Amino acid sequence: MTVCYGFGAIQTVTLNLFQGPSFVTRKIMNSERQPCVYILASKPHGTLYIGVTSDLVRRIWQHRGGVIKGFTKRYAVRHLVRFELFDAMDTAIIREKRLKNWRRQWKINLFESENPDWHDHAPAIGLPPLVLHLPRDGS
Repeated sequence: MTVCYGFGAIQTVTLNLFQGPSFVTRKIMNSERQPCVYILASKPHGTLYIGVTSDLVRRIWQHRGGVIKGFTKRYAVRHLVRFELFDAMDTAIIREKRLKNWRRQWKINLFESENPDWHDHAPAIGLPPLVLHLPRDGS
């Protein structure tokens, strides 16, 4: 198993609003199809989502663009706070299922140990950053 916490991927992504992202890869993960488990957040201490994919950049682009109807679109869960890379999809699926069964605080502790400010790590995989909106006093 290879675990990568949000850094080290170098990729140029051109976003086309009609066709999705097109990729010019210089060096990204281990291959074009890299099994990955990822955690998204709507905001600090907001809604969390855990997913698995073989194409992280495309999947995050889909979440951000609301391309696929469902949970992440409904609750605006778009900020990549952690991802883990795997050598095989079956191992990634097992990890995803285990994480989904964890208590919420365990999940938060997992990514806060390396990302205490809930920064969006999409730029590390070639996507533009999103700014997490912190709550204002009195709101």
